Amino acid sequence: MIQALLVAVVSAAIAIAVFVAGARAWPRSWQQSDDHAAGGMVFDMINTFFVAVVAFVVVLCWQQYDNAESHTVEESKALIDTYWIAHELPDQDRQRVQGLVRDYTEQVLGQEWTVMDHEGRLSSTPQRTLESLRDTVSALPADDEAAKDLRDKALDSVRQINAARQDRAVDVRRGIPEFLTIALWFGTVLVLLNPVFSGFRVTLKNVLMIGLLGLVIGLVLLQINHLERPFSHLTVVPRDAFENALSNYDQVT
Repeated sequence: MIQALLVAVVSAAIAIAVFVAGARAWPRSWQQSDDHAAGGMVFDMINTFFVAVVAFVVVLCWQQYDNAESHTVEESKALIDTYWIAHELPDQDRQRVQGLVRDYTEQVLGQEWTVMDHEGRLSSTPQRTLESLRDTVSALPADDEAAKDLRDKALDSVRQINAARQDRAVDVRRGIPEFLTIALWFGTVLVLLNPVFSGFRVTLKNVLMIGLLGLVIGLVLLQINHLERPFSHLTVVPRDAFENALSNYDQVT
């Protein structure tokens, strides 16, 4: 932060020095008689900067949201695969493995989804269930080649569940980088101060236009806040993938 502030101050000092030196070098007949030209250039740059930052942040937030949704789909597909693989096991092992898969899915849909929304982290209960599932699958008999192949396929599927879960753990905590947050709020302040430095008079038309500007900026910032955390706020990743997994379990006979 200190380094960024120092660079900004130095850049401003260099810009002022270049401007003053250049203005003294040029003939007076070439110079503007008022401040509108310089002010218009600065305000255009501020508006462009704000729009660029907003566009970049929105794209970044949407990519994070899309990645989080993809990871939930990958996790649910691995759960379904594990459940189907377990269907080929002996009755006792099949019931144990399929029961753990169902328990894990229900825990994610229930407790964990609430914890992700309110606390921005994963719950420990589904993690323990997943560990029990891994231990159960690892302990499956491998007396012959067919049994060993079935156990290996189940283990590989459980690893995919765990990998997708770890990706989801990262998605829960991921947000806008700090430097982009600073740039966004800095640009917002500059845009709101733009009419003040432009010397606009307080008239009904100007007040309505500035109010409209503030309304648009407020809505943009609100939507960015909703998109920033894919498992929190109003715009959250849907639970459809895990609900579909539960529906698939019921179809396995």
